[in-house]
Amino acid sequence: MAPIAIGLLAYLIGSVSFAVVTSRAFGLPDPRTYGSRNPGATNVLRTGKKLAAALTLLGDAAKGGVAVALAAAVAPRLGLGEEWVAAAGLSVFIGHLYPVFLRFRGGKGVATALGVLLALDSWLGASVLGTWIAVALIGRISSLAAISAAALAPVYSVYFLGTGWATLAVLVMALLLIWRHRANIRNLLTGQEARIGAGGKAAGPAGSARQ
Repeated sequence: MAPIAIGLLAYLIGSVSFAVVTSRAFGLPDPRTYGSRNPGATNVLRTGKKLAAALTLLGDAAKGGVAVALAAAVAPRLGLGEEWVAAAGLSVFIGHLYPVFLRFRGGKGVATALGVLLALDSWLGASVLGTWIAVALIGRISSLAAISAAALAPVYSVYFLGTGWATLAVLVMALLLIWRHRANIRNLLTGQEARIGAGGKAAGPAGSARQ
């Protein structure tokens, strides 16, 4: 029962959408009703409230780190191996993508994945974050930065963590994150993907942003 409890708790933590929570706290529209309709920091930023977007980003990243840290602290006491820490990281990520509290319609997982990676290994997380920043600065496209960082995450994980359970979890997260960006990939291929700073404020369901 203990392994199931760890996975379930991590999933429930991941299901807490800070985009929705923060938007309600700031009196903003539900992020699922404008722009990309994605409950994430990028969409919240379209309201023009940078603080709300920053808190969303921090909250979504923190829940990934908290879930892994809790699993790492509890698992040894329960006689469980590192595979359950990796499972907790994957579970919190899946909770963000498919949250039970939002009828399984969640965000794309970039911030939560980063939180998980930083908790698994700080150098791993820093490498992935560095990749995101580098691609974002060069290409000025958030989705391209996220996809690039996700594609390289398993490679970094093999280097820093070897080929164990943690790297398997990182691989699955990377594949899921890229899959969640499939619409962005289509836009990138047709040259229609919005660039960082190019989108306007949220203006309802007809918002033109695509990330």
